Amino acid sequence: MNFEAILASHLARYPAMQLADVYKLIHQASMGSEHAIRDPESARNWLTRELAEMGDGCRATSRHGFLEPLLDPLSDETGIIRVHLRPYVASGSDPTRLLDAFIRTANEFHGDTQTLETYWRAAINLGRFPAVEMDEFIQPMRAKNYPAVHHSPKYERLYRPAYRVVWKRYYG
Repeated sequence: MNFEAILASHLARYPAMQLADVYKLIHQASMGSEHAIRDPESARNWLTRELAEMGDGCRATSRHGFLEPLLDPLSDETGIIRVHLRPYVASGSDPTRLLDAFIRTANEFHGDTQTLETYWRAAINLGRFPAVEMDEFIQPMRAKNYPAVHHSPKYERLYRPAYRVVWKRYYG
C-alpha cells in the first residue's frame, strides 16, 4: 500500500487528526522510534506505566472497522508499524517481546528526512488540510531538524493512543 493510502486510512479512522498528528505519523513512518534508547530500564518503566494506565481507550468503530487494530502499517517502504497496546495485551502477547522490538528499532533503524519530506508532500496532495497551513507547520520543524512531537490534545482525548513504533522485521 502506498503512503497516501496509509495516511488516508488513518485520516478516515481518526477524523479528528490535527496537523501535529499527521506530522507525528509521518515522522514515525520515516524516522522510526524517534531516537536511540540509551536506558532500556526507562523504556521498560514507561511501558509498564502505560500498560497500567492506558484504560479501555476508544471503542468506536468506523466504516474501516475497529479503531485500534493490533498492527498499523505506517510505511511499507520503511517497514515501520505501530503496535497498539490494548489489542496486543488482549491477544495474550508478551509485553517484554514488544519492548525488545521497540528498543531494537530505536537503536537500529535509521530514517531519513528526505522520506519525511516525500511523505509530507503526499499529505499535502491529499488535500485534507490547506497547503498554506501545512507549509506553515513544517517550516519550524525543518528549522529544528524535524523533531518528534506529541499527539495533539484533541487526538489524545478522543483516541487515547497507546502503542509502540517498531520495525516490522523485529515484530513477532
